[in-house]
Amino acid sequence: MKLLRYGPAGYEKPGLLDASGKIRDLSGVIDQIDSLHLSPRELKKLSQLKTASLPLVSGSPRLGVPYVGIGKFIAIGLNFADHAAESGAQVPSEPIVFMKATTCINGPNDDIVIPKNSTKTDWEVELGVVIGTKAQYVDIDSALDFVAGYCVVNDVSERQFQLERGSQWDKGKGCDTFGPIGPYLVTRDEVPDPQNLAMWLDVNGEKMQRGNTSTMVFGCAHLVSYVSQFMTLMPGDIITTGTPPGVGMGQKPPRYLQGGEVITLGIAGLGEQRQKVRKHQ
Repeated sequence: MKLLRYGPAGYEKPGLLDASGKIRDLSGVIDQIDSLHLSPRELKKLSQLKTASLPLVSGSPRLGVPYVGIGKFIAIGLNFADHAAESGAQVPSEPIVFMKATTCINGPNDDIVIPKNSTKTDWEVELGVVIGTKAQYVDIDSALDFVAGYCVVNDVSERQFQLERGSQWDKGKGCDTFGPIGPYLVTRDEVPDPQNLAMWLDVNGEKMQRGNTSTMVFGCAHLVSYVSQFMTLMPGDIITTGTPPGVGMGQKPPRYLQGGEVITLGIAGLGEQRQKVRKHQ
């Protein structure tokens, strides 16, 4: 299934994308797509619905974050060797874990706002792993059993805040609008191999990032298991798993967002995002 939420910000309704690419309304079945509906039992119930009997949604409504109830927005740094190289960093021996503030979470096509005093706002297409079942000290072999599904994430980053303002990355990762998620939550059954997904990102139509999850240093199962050794993962938590090369910081010379750009990005089978970039007013 491809689960989604549609409508004005703060008033989104639950829905799903049918086989023909049309949005079907789920509000007659559930009030909201939240962390409680990410369990295997609840997802199975939704999968058994007769999609053709659900009301069609007309037009092209705004899409919100595909579910609510994100308690933790966990991110992994330098998880593609070629991105580490373009960043001038060594490939990590263990996953680099940091947090994105939940206040940065944004709809997949909502504007990205360059924060005040920013000089180095950057882009990063990433695969998001959504937890569906409480995970604590899980092993790698069973780690994906705790996953509800996957989605596209743009891990927008302010490099000066991240790298030149002290030792913590979080300051450059959690600014408002820096966490577009969606357009869909694609359930695990539709992604048999999360380590074989093509990824791309363009700025103003210019190719910037091209990659594949097959080149991750640490795969999704490893990351879920690893993070669960340090913190309990709860339904709704999301882990964004790192970016391939082609970020602005890695260009020669570096290129950063100035406002006025349009970013488009996507991952095979998971949908696409489109964001306009504007300066903070």
